Amino acid sequence: MTTHHIDADIKVKWPEGQSAYSPGTPEELILIAVDLLVKDLGSDAARSFIDQVFERFSHEHSTPA
Repeated sequence: MTTHHIDADIKVKWPEGQSAYSPGTPEELILIAVDLLVKDLGSDAARSFIDQVFERFSHEHSTPA
C-alpha cells in the first residue's frame, strides 16, 4: 500500500466567519471535503452527490463476472 502525504492549506469563508484546514492525509482531506459539502449543500444533497461519485467509480472499477 502506498502512503501519501498532502501539503494543503484550505481556507473557507462563510457568511458567519471563516474556517482553515490543513489536511495531511487523504483520509483527513475527504473528511474536510464531506464536511464542506454538508455545510454548503445540506446533508441530503451532499449524500446524493457522494452516491453519484461512488456509482461512477463502481462502474469503472468493477470486474467482469
